[in-house]
Amino acid sequence: MASQGASGSAAADGQLEERADLSEECKAKTEQASILVQGGQLREALSLLAALEKRCRVGNDLPSLIKTCEASLQFCKDASDSEALVATIETLSSRRSQKSAAVSAIVQKALPWCTDGIKPIDTSSPEDKEERDKLVKCLRDITDGKIFLEAERARLTRALATIKEQDGDIGAAADVLQDVHVETYGSLSKREKIEFILEQMRLTLGKQDFVRAAIVAGKVNKKFLNEDKMEDYKVVYYTLMSEYHRHEKDALELAKGYHAIYSTPLIHDNQEDDSKWREALQSTVLFLALSPYDMEQQDMLHRVQKDANLEKLPVCESLITLLLTNEIITYPFVNQTEIQAIPAIHRGGDADLSQHWLDTLHRRVIQHNIRVASLYYTRIHGERLAGLLQLSPLRLEKEIASMVSDGTVYAKIDRPKDIVRFSQKKTPEAVLSEWAGDIDKLLDLVESTNHLIHKENMTQ
Repeated sequence: MASQGASGSAAADGQLEERADLSEECKAKTEQASILVQGGQLREALSLLAALEKRCRVGNDLPSLIKTCEASLQFCKDASDSEALVATIETLSSRRSQKSAAVSAIVQKALPWCTDGIKPIDTSSPEDKEERDKLVKCLRDITDGKIFLEAERARLTRALATIKEQDGDIGAAADVLQDVHVETYGSLSKREKIEFILEQMRLTLGKQDFVRAAIVAGKVNKKFLNEDKMEDYKVVYYTLMSEYHRHEKDALELAKGYHAIYSTPLIHDNQEDDSKWREALQSTVLFLALSPYDMEQQDMLHRVQKDANLEKLPVCESLITLLLTNEIITYPFVNQTEIQAIPAIHRGGDADLSQHWLDTLHRRVIQHNIRVASLYYTRIHGERLAGLLQLSPLRLEKEIASMVSDGTVYAKIDRPKDIVRFSQKKTPEAVLSEWAGDIDKLLDLVESTNHLIHKENMTQ
């Protein structure tokens, strides 16, 4: 009858199961266990708390259960007994019908002991490192498959990746981290997700896995990077992407990335250190000059030309002015030495890549000169044009053919007569239509003029 009364009372309180209140007993036995630990009797203290943990778990006293579990771990930590700590964690988390809140409390209590924030503590002692590695592995095993611990598992996985990176195994670190699809986790903040993805990008780039790096980079929503308090991550993201685009030799994407870095208030508005925005703006101008001619490239050139900070970089200002002026450019430039000294050309330490950028710059100048020539000449002898552009006839023909193929210029070459035609031959119908259009414009102009004369006479 007594048990029925207890069940009825529990039901009346709206509880699904009976709950005992062991808070006073928990407090007393925790103090007793503390005294035992101070006397060097850790095993006895753990045995005492193990019995208390069972009573709290069976009695459904969740607050006392969590306090008991945390106290057990803390005593192991205070006694510097790593073996007992790992064994206690494994035992408490694998108890029959253990509460998920208790498991969460155990993991969250032990997490800072093997990580400093997120990154593992850098220890010089091999014994300390081995203990830390065991603790990380133990906690990862506990969190495996538990949705309520997905955030903790992500942090532990990142810690494990950093451990492997410290051991010099970049490939293993990247493999460990890439299996975590953190973008699907609802328990992580937006900032922490982006930080995790950036770490994935860094390791995959360090592994030279550029295909996977591009896939991982696609997980970052660029709108988030433009939000407040995301400026530092925006700079890191585009810095990492510059490594990928440099490998792909994509000059326009490099220019857009460096301009995004330059436009970040963290860089652009830094009055104390102007070296960062100078370098970003220099790199933007350089890779715009290296980019193929199209409307997007021209739009960026005009926007950068209007930037007031460009006046502080005379080399870059003169380069943009040359590219936007319809005049033939002499190569090498007058300030060729200063242009070749821009750090972005040599970043990465690859001599072949640096030479590729210099060769590309020369080619862009040649293409610019050919476009300028097409504006002023409808037809010209190939030898004469090669002399104007300081090229060999073979190189000139190759560049014209390439530009015609890209659709950036119209040209036809008559090899026997050595004539280059830049204007398309019009059919009689096209000439007649153009003539009729000109006549219509002329008649409209005459009519407008006549109307204005009559209007003037009427007002006098």
